[in-house]
Amino acid sequence: MQDRSSILKITLIGALTCASALTWAQTPVMNLKQVYEAALEQDATIRASRAATDAGRERLPQARAGLLPQISASAGRSNNNLDTTAPNLLGTPITTTDKYFSDNKNLQLRQPLVNMQRWQQFQQAKSLVEEAEANLDRELQNLVVRVAGAYFETLMADEQLDLILAQKKTYTALVDAAQKGLAAGSGTRTDIDDAQSRLDMAKAQELEARQNQDLTRRQLQLLINQPVGKIARLNVGALKLNGPEPANLEAWTQKAEAASPEIKALQARLAAAQREVSKAQAGHLPTLDAVAQWSNSGSENITRINSRYENKTLGLQLNIPLYSGGYVNSTIRQAVAEQTRAEETLEALRRDLGVRVHKEYRGVSEGVMRVRALEQAVRSAEQMMKSTEMSLKAGSRTQLDVLNAQQQFTLALRDLAQARYVYLISKVRLASLVGSDALTSVEEVNASLTLVSN
Repeated sequence: MQDRSSILKITLIGALTCASALTWAQTPVMNLKQVYEAALEQDATIRASRAATDAGRERLPQARAGLLPQISASAGRSNNNLDTTAPNLLGTPITTTDKYFSDNKNLQLRQPLVNMQRWQQFQQAKSLVEEAEANLDRELQNLVVRVAGAYFETLMADEQLDLILAQKKTYTALVDAAQKGLAAGSGTRTDIDDAQSRLDMAKAQELEARQNQDLTRRQLQLLINQPVGKIARLNVGALKLNGPEPANLEAWTQKAEAASPEIKALQARLAAAQREVSKAQAGHLPTLDAVAQWSNSGSENITRINSRYENKTLGLQLNIPLYSGGYVNSTIRQAVAEQTRAEETLEALRRDLGVRVHKEYRGVSEGVMRVRALEQAVRSAEQMMKSTEMSLKAGSRTQLDVLNAQQQFTLALRDLAQARYVYLISKVRLASLVGSDALTSVEEVNASLTLVSN
């Protein structure tokens, strides 16, 4: 028997759960594809990544601007008050005051002709834009994995709760049967206590399962920024257990190295680092600009008061760096070190990517075998449970044997459900690692789901 505080606690949690379930019931049923499409629009990480990509794309026009003509204009007008003190014919200092306006207008066009630093910066900007695009692709691939993981965790929480509720119903019936059996003289107190202890444990597990169900839905809600109620569940009949195609781990690894957004991002970063070395080395090289200038000025100095001048010039300007205190050499060494770091980071990613591809490849290939083995285990456990129940009626088995058989059957069902979800998420992760189309991957998994009531 439970005390009154425990009963009150269970009642309150049950009420909260019912309220939460009522809220879920007001939202439409969603499948994996719908959740993914909503996450594409609402996920904060994807929005931030899109903004970062937009910012990265601006590097190219900024770098191109350094190669295009630079036009500048200036104008000024001044009110001058000039006091001049000079000796007269008698040698006496005399001060005279002149008040006049001066003005100037200037228009200049400068076109870089030879500037290796700016050219290397322009080429580097292309690599930086490629890195930004690849980083966005990586986040989009990661979104598929995050959505699928949260979705299947929610389904698993639902499955777990259903199994616990089924156990609870069975144990309740067994407690009643054991009590009636004891009253009739055909049972024992041990049968009642054993069934009651399992029932109490099932009630505790139910509270935990409901809490986990709520948590997984909130995690899914975080991705799509809207309430999540019923979601499409796994249609076992539509689930196709297929191994990786081709069934060659080396082929999958090569495909990942060639198409992985992570690899592409680091390859672009390495190319940018190589350009940075060239840009730093160009600090020793001269630059050549074409300069065209027009100026118009009036009373521009004290010797030209009340005079007006117009000047037009066209020429070349050569700048030759001679010595900068060792700054250029330092930037070269720094750029070389950054290039080395990019190379080693890329190599480390290649090795890690190979390990992850190997893991998910085995998750798919061995997942097929595990699901099929557990399907057989469920059939065997179900047959064992039925046989034990019949043996109990015949008097050759005890109530404890029945409880153990039922528990084994429930555990087999749980393991089978978990294995199916692990198989599906491994397929999604493997497709993500090799850079497959995200929507195609989602649609393939979504075909295994069906809109049924939770």
